Amino acid sequence: MRHATARNFALSLPGVIEAPHHDYNSWRVGKAKRIFVTIPPDEAHLHIFVDDATREEALVMHAAFAEKLLWGGKVVGLRVNLDKAESAIVKRLIRQAWSHKGGHSGGVV
Repeated sequence: MRHATARNFALSLPGVIEAPHHDYNSWRVGKAKRIFVTIPPDEAHLHIFVDDATREEALVMHAAFAEKLLWGGKVVGLRVNLDKAESAIVKRLIRQAWSHKGGHSGGVV
């Protein structure tokens, strides 16, 4: 999957904005502008902040391109290798993170 494809999809979700986050870029949602994805400068990976159950399922089912994302020694999401990732699955994970952090579509997204 290409970074541009992931970016276009994320920005198509209701209420999403793009903003810097330290040396990374981020996609945010809701009044509180909660981060649901960060993008390292190399744009080869995405850091996706899904709920625990989604993360654990993805680690088992998509081990070829998803790994634990650690922050301060705690697992906080998924690190996804875009070169190896399936586009439909990454989009689903982005949508789940968007919803988890406060995105609401009012219908099908």
